[in-house]
Amino acid sequence: MDRYGPRRTFTFAAVWWSLFTSLTALAGNFAALFGVRLLLGIGESPAATTSAKVVGRWFPRHERALATGIWDSGSRVGGVIALPIVTALIAWLGWRWTFAVIGVLGLVWAFGWWRAYRDPQEHPRISEEELAYLREGGARFEGDDAGEANAIRWRDLFRYRTIWAMMLGFFCLNMVVYFFLTFFPTYLVEEREFSLLKLGLFGALPGLVAIAAEWLGGWLADRRISAGDSVTRVRKTFISGGFLVSTVIGVAVWVPQAWMALALLSIAYAGSTFAAANIWSLPADVAPADRYVASIGGIQNFASNFAGIVSPIMIGVLVDATSSFTVPLMVIAGVALLGAFTYAVILKRVEPIGVPARAEA
Repeated sequence: MDRYGPRRTFTFAAVWWSLFTSLTALAGNFAALFGVRLLLGIGESPAATTSAKVVGRWFPRHERALATGIWDSGSRVGGVIALPIVTALIAWLGWRWTFAVIGVLGLVWAFGWWRAYRDPQEHPRISEEELAYLREGGARFEGDDAGEANAIRWRDLFRYRTIWAMMLGFFCLNMVVYFFLTFFPTYLVEEREFSLLKLGLFGALPGLVAIAAEWLGGWLADRRISAGDSVTRVRKTFISGGFLVSTVIGVAVWVPQAWMALALLSIAYAGSTFAAANIWSLPADVAPADRYVASIGGIQNFASNFAGIVSPIMIGVLVDATSSFTVPLMVIAGVALLGAFTYAVILKRVEPIGVPARAEA
């Protein structure tokens, strides 16, 4: 992403994942299905880092969090929209043709991205005044950074405390998020005795609340930075605060009524996305130069996706061992508390990291 830029990389990635989405329709056994979906995941991986890179280039520092919250919420919006659409397509065409249709839609999007996207310095309709506004506001322009910042080797990024704090903190966030992506419907059905009808009616509520919370977290952060608060104070406060709100996931298992549990789980999910808008703003905040923004985003996202492996396994093992969701949700609440500590204490200043000679301990 950093080497070839957002336009080419995102187009290539979208074409890749669209083709392998369509090829899922041809899978005739588990091995073929597994292989196609694995290749699909490889193609999807540049999406978040590309978006972080684009926001870093197109938005000044005091507008970055809301823009980040909007793009990051896209996966949740897509999940809400896709459920009825995909269900209808399967009923009409069958599951194989449904994958083919979704893949074609992805190719259409890739073509639109290739036609529409340009970096600020290359966009035909941007004015010199807007370019000056972006540059003065801290937008990361290609080629603007020079000297020692550009001398940092990729592997030297791991010498910085900031990078390790971002990795650990994002891992903690995804421990919370992946409960909602995997076991949340099972929890409602098995622990709270939701019927499929109730699950369909109320199961999307936490996701909808989470979308609003992410936008709110981004908007409020931008307002505070515009008002003169330091980026360090705003990012650390909003991220740690969101994590602390997410710890109510451990309270949800103790309340007697299902509606109370659903409300607390919605609040917990909202806390995680409130933090996420600022977490995904960090790569552009701390990169020593524009050419490292996507690399740092990829590093923290790599660490966070270990939680996507650990969280479902941990929950499944503990539910099997205890016949209850109480212990796993208490563990997730503890991890959320660790996340708050990570961003409040382990992460120091939110500013471009230095050259290797000034690496942090």
